[in-house]
Amino acid sequence: MAFSADVLRVDPQETISLITDSIRAIVHGSLRRRGAVVGLSGGIDSSLCAALCARALGKENVLALCMPERDSASESLTLGLLVAETFGITSVTEPIAQALEGAGCYARQLEAIRNVVPEYGEGWKNKVVLPSILAGDRLNVPRLTVKSPTGETTTERIPVHAYLQLIAATNFKQRVRKMFEYYHADRMNYAVCGTPNRLEYDQGFFVKGGDGLADFKPIAHLYKTQVYALARAIGVPEDICRRPPTTDTFSLPQSQEEFYFALPYDKLDLCLYAFNHSSPPTEVAPVVDLTPEQVERVFKDIETKRRTTLPLHLSPILADAVPEIAALKSEVHTKF
Repeated sequence: MAFSADVLRVDPQETISLITDSIRAIVHGSLRRRGAVVGLSGGIDSSLCAALCARALGKENVLALCMPERDSASESLTLGLLVAETFGITSVTEPIAQALEGAGCYARQLEAIRNVVPEYGEGWKNKVVLPSILAGDRLNVPRLTVKSPTGETTTERIPVHAYLQLIAATNFKQRVRKMFEYYHADRMNYAVCGTPNRLEYDQGFFVKGGDGLADFKPIAHLYKTQVYALARAIGVPEDICRRPPTTDTFSLPQSQEEFYFALPYDKLDLCLYAFNHSSPPTEVAPVVDLTPEQVERVFKDIETKRRTTLPLHLSPILADAVPEIAALKSEVHTKF
């Protein structure tokens, strides 16, 4: 059968039912917890996860956390609270800027940025971008874009050491948020819900010990296109369903596409599915409106990301086995 965009089509209500059944089995059975904590970003993935948990566990057994910091988009908190209100979930707002300040997040970011733009300071904004994969085989050479207080925008190549420091400092944000999620989960005997979709999970778009850390991940098998379909079916507010995917991490607006992924999510979903099912680039190209050569580049990028980010998926590696614990872990069976 010829490759088509219909390969990602699912029955939303049937899929929602299957996932909610699994959430109940995981949280009450495998994890033996009373409910779930979900960190809300104002984005589609966390919104869907909150709605699924509310349906699976009861709205009274779900806690939504909104955790803004000084670089968060102003609408993120508003939309996160809207989700909690829509599904009747109790919400707690935990501003994390003070914790990040204490950890040196912002100071370490500033030091890294000044390696590239020495005059960077108060009133400036920044983001990190990668070149497009579509123009040619790209080297993953990151660039730093800054905007001065007078509105001038420049983009400079960022040296590896400065880039690594900037990303390492920025990762404090995801890790501090996860710390708060586990605080509330521990005090309430709840499980922490992870929110990555299939693109993020497969391609390593998460921080180990940060947004990659969770007790269960109910939508990691769903392509982003499917996430949007389920979100609309379950009643996620349209303002969120229309919101483009962003990182909401740097002070300048930044799409996931320019920071990490090769393509807009709808095209990349289809390319990832095609790659997973060995569909030839010549069949995929007209469906995603690319050339076969561009599809081949995307396939190569998918394979490279999957290989290089594998360590993010690994559990701690023991020097020698502890068979008693391994046997207990093998008894836990879930769908995810």
